[in-house]
Amino acid sequence: MNDYAIESNKVSKSYGTVQALDKVDLHVRTGSIYGLIGDNGAGKSTFLKLLAGHLFPSAGEIRLFGQFEEKKLRRYRMQTGVLIERPGYFPNLTVEQTLEYYRIQKGVPGKEKVSEMLQLTRLTEKRKSKCKKLSLGQKQRLGLAIAMIGEPRLLILDEPINGLDPSGIAEFRSLLQDLNAEKKITILLSSHILPELQHIATHFGFLSKGRLLEELSKESLLEKCIDYLDIVVSDPELYTALLAGRFPDEAFQVLPDGTVRIRRCQQEPEVYSRLAADNGLYIKALERHRSSLESYYMNLKNGGNETC
Repeated sequence: MNDYAIESNKVSKSYGTVQALDKVDLHVRTGSIYGLIGDNGAGKSTFLKLLAGHLFPSAGEIRLFGQFEEKKLRRYRMQTGVLIERPGYFPNLTVEQTLEYYRIQKGVPGKEKVSEMLQLTRLTEKRKSKCKKLSLGQKQRLGLAIAMIGEPRLLILDEPINGLDPSGIAEFRSLLQDLNAEKKITILLSSHILPELQHIATHFGFLSKGRLLEELSKESLLEKCIDYLDIVVSDPELYTALLAGRFPDEAFQVLPDGTVRIRRCQQEPEVYSRLAADNGLYIKALERHRSSLESYYMNLKNGGNETC
């Protein structure tokens, strides 16, 4: 199995004098959930459309599962489910009729596939409902069912949770995680709802003004986004003296309320609490703070000069 479901090599896309994408090198590991992050106009939708074959790059190379020749790309695109912009449905057809239409269009054998997709996307109770009467969340699930009907190896989703309420977002997140875990489907999705993307994605890519700024795993993100540790102890003055003696390379400060703040702490929280307890100090509170995916992206976009 190829290590990467998606690879791009110096991919650029221009519209006249407008450079939508500029030499993007992006890598989506097979079996991962990859979150593509960027402001409106950063080039996210353009890149997803290039992958889906809706557009062609001005320069550079795209590989799907290690293949880059056009004939082989077409074959792998047939194994890719795509939900870009709005789901394609017919307002006056029922959910069941819509899925049957796409089953036939995609040449997928077996009428039972429609029932499978209804069950998979939790739309069985709405099978006889007309599409125009569905809620926004149900329409998004229908779009996912349409994308899934060919049993794809790869899903490409552009803002799939846009406009959903909190319960709809949680339900959609659970559905994508199940598809990834149970069916081993690689998922590439964009979203401007970064707290939710932080929950679901295993890897991240950051686009800004058509350029890929960075790629990193969720584990690397968490390591980089440990901001500080706040400790409230019975004797802050003694505790800071102990800190300076035990950990001379640590950066810390005492806040006006007496809280000892350790920035970019190099030890686990238990080590700092043990230092206090071993020296007879009472720990009133200990809290580890992490910066969010949103703050990390904003810092990266602005040149990465701030401490994460």
